[in-house]
Amino acid sequence: MANEQATSTGIHYISSCVVRPSSHNKEAAREQGWRQRQRLIHLTPWDLRLLSIDYIQKGILLPKPPTPVIPGLISSLSLVLDHFYPLAGRLATINHDITPPSLSVAIECNDEGVEFIHAAAPSITTADILTPRFIPSITQSFFPLNGAINHDGHSLPLLAVRVTELADGIFIGCALNHAVADGTSFWHFLNSWSEISRTGCRVPQISRPPMLNRWFHDSCSPPIHLPVYKREDFIKIYPSSQLSEAFFQFSAQTIAKLKLRANMEMNTDRISSLQALLALVWRSVLRAQRLPPNEKTSYRVTVNYRPRLEPPLPGGYFGNTIIGVPTTASAGEVLHRGLGWAASLLNQMVASQTNDIIQNWLESWSQNPTFLYFKETKLGTIVTGSSPRFDVYGNDFGWGRPIAVRSGGSNKVDGTISVFPGSEEGSMALDACLSSHAMNLLLEDKEFMENVT
Repeated sequence: MANEQATSTGIHYISSCVVRPSSHNKEAAREQGWRQRQRLIHLTPWDLRLLSIDYIQKGILLPKPPTPVIPGLISSLSLVLDHFYPLAGRLATINHDITPPSLSVAIECNDEGVEFIHAAAPSITTADILTPRFIPSITQSFFPLNGAINHDGHSLPLLAVRVTELADGIFIGCALNHAVADGTSFWHFLNSWSEISRTGCRVPQISRPPMLNRWFHDSCSPPIHLPVYKREDFIKIYPSSQLSEAFFQFSAQTIAKLKLRANMEMNTDRISSLQALLALVWRSVLRAQRLPPNEKTSYRVTVNYRPRLEPPLPGGYFGNTIIGVPTTASAGEVLHRGLGWAASLLNQMVASQTNDIIQNWLESWSQNPTFLYFKETKLGTIVTGSSPRFDVYGNDFGWGRPIAVRSGGSNKVDGTISVFPGSEEGSMALDACLSSHAMNLLLEDKEFMENVT
């Protein structure tokens, strides 16, 4: 355990420990009847292409618990890792002595463990996090593994948790290796951990066990062979820029009005609530960035392929099944042809992601592997990840539902928009990252701000 240390942010680091699955104890595993584990889980093309970007960093702000909760959180984390045991492993590179030489990457389920950090920030209140429009920089200090990229999972934990006790609340910040799991799997894990914690660790079962077997298309059976590389091949240094990050909330009534407006403009009923909201974002950000009318723009929205495969993968599939798919148009078209027109483009993009398109991409990637460098964006490119469908507010660990959700500093560039469910049913929230100049103009944008709660 680490000794208590204070930092310039006012956060005191109290202790840290390694948490392993409870079934790491072989006798306990036999008593509980745990099934035989996979030793190696090979990564899919969806997983491998993310080796070059940052960990997922998401966290929830909870009310202050009436009694100490750290021991219970550690115990329940150990129990939930029995179900999500790959998270306690590390990445492993396997060399293949063939012509030409190649290698593959897998999760080695070796129970090296998850990092759990306990911290305290007694001078910080929940209002300090919730009240400002701009997300305070100290929020990034609530997350572990800042600056880590997924390839670092060869030596770093695949999952790390930092629990920070505030003056009147508690923040649980997680960093999860994105080559191991996507947002759907992240929230599945957190939902399961909170479920076990709520029971007081008496019932180590969960209502939705994950499907841990990776799915591979027939054209790219495991292991996926990659060209020989060095770790340095994944590292790219980008010039720093002054970015602002703000949090915006939209009521259920506002979302419904945007959806109705978009569908009426296009004489359809196919445009979803999310597509209508993102069309508003696209138009507003382009105005804030002051792009010329003929400038090409791109809105890259993350699409979950689990339900789009034939047959579909179950919602509990643990891994990555996502691609950020671009919708392109000139700035002038997006701004002058209306909210409904922009929303219909996003709708068409999502509808185009069929089983054939997905399988063609998987086959093509396996033949010519490329890696995602998230920070390679240009002005006029907007990227949206996360989802309003994630069960964020169901994460009651035993002393109350979350107050808010926040993300860390990972994968943040000019034009990054993360979307979350709002705290009230039907509402949504956005975590927006833009240049300081564009953010100031966005805050003055009438169409955007009149829709913000």
